[in-house]
Amino acid sequence: MTCRVLIIGGYGNFGGYIARNLAGDSRIQLLIAGRSARKAEDFVAGLKAANVAAANVAVANPAEAHALDIDVDLPAGLRRLAPDVVIHTSGPFQSQDYHVAQACIAQGCHYADLADARDFVANIGQLDAQARANDVLVVGGASSVPCLTAAVIDDELPAFARLDSVDYGITTAQQTNRGLATTAAVLSYIGKPLRVLRDGKMTTVHGWEDTHAETYPQLGSRLFGNCDIPDLALFPQRYPSLKSMRFAAGHELKVLHYGTRLGGALVRLGLIGSLDKYADTLLRIAFLFNRFGSGCSGFHMILDGIGHDGAPLRRRFMIVARAGHGAYIPCIPAILLARRWSGNEIPQRGAQPCVDLIDLDSYLNALVGLDIQIIREPTHA
Repeated sequence: MTCRVLIIGGYGNFGGYIARNLAGDSRIQLLIAGRSARKAEDFVAGLKAANVAAANVAVANPAEAHALDIDVDLPAGLRRLAPDVVIHTSGPFQSQDYHVAQACIAQGCHYADLADARDFVANIGQLDAQARANDVLVVGGASSVPCLTAAVIDDELPAFARLDSVDYGITTAQQTNRGLATTAAVLSYIGKPLRVLRDGKMTTVHGWEDTHAETYPQLGSRLFGNCDIPDLALFPQRYPSLKSMRFAAGHELKVLHYGTRLGGALVRLGLIGSLDKYADTLLRIAFLFNRFGSGCSGFHMILDGIGHDGAPLRRRFMIVARAGHGAYIPCIPAILLARRWSGNEIPQRGAQPCVDLIDLDSYLNALVGLDIQIIREPTHA
């Protein structure tokens, strides 16, 4: 039986990559949806052209294009389209409630989103009873955080007798197709207070402060500043031995990093309410610097604790992505979940953050074919 997979925002940056990966799966009928019917139709036409160019003319279920506005009579839209699975990619999620997930529960279809908003993902369990009653699974944060980050920790955890701290971050490529929603999401907490675990207690830091540098193979030194993600709420309970954790992000170009830090200072001083109001303008300015950057991005995680021999232990995990391929990494969980749902391979029901659903090997295997390098120090057995 064909699984009808509706991608909300299916012609956007993340939605488009997910769609292109699922388009050739004979078990899946793709429904590409967004506010613009024309953009959905153009994207579907592009999918068809790509299949023909690849001599993949025997696609069993050509994608469909649909107009769907999540803020205008969504329940009626879901009844009309009758999806089995909904993948929600239209952020920013910092300003959204759970009405899309709730509409999916009422319709009786599984749901996953690419949210990176701390409270949105951390609190999605409040929909658990509703989801179980309707025999569906609702997954928040089917993205790099917390899915990949938890998978890395879980994979490294057996080497530790006690895990004390995790320090990790993402550095973006300058030459990447950054979307307005993603930009607005990050800007929403620049200069704002964040609660994080430091030295065994929750304390307050501010977005994009605590500037520090990390050195990557091939990429050199990149700057980082504090960022707010679901992990900061989820991981202190998930890994109770943790005493400190820090997540940070940064631009490839230092001038943009310091420019963002200056904007954060204006927010902290109360001179600007929030930078996300200026997301469109700031994104346009950032694009002007593309000639000075590259398509290379990275992810690092440093885990510290005590090994089973009683000695201090440090493990380091890194991803170096070239050719702009780092932008695809957040899409992997949604792709894997859709394929597993189409094969009836996910027995879980209820509502939860995207942890304990995808292991690290599955995640990394899905990156094969991209210009991505995995680095582990010391070498992982």
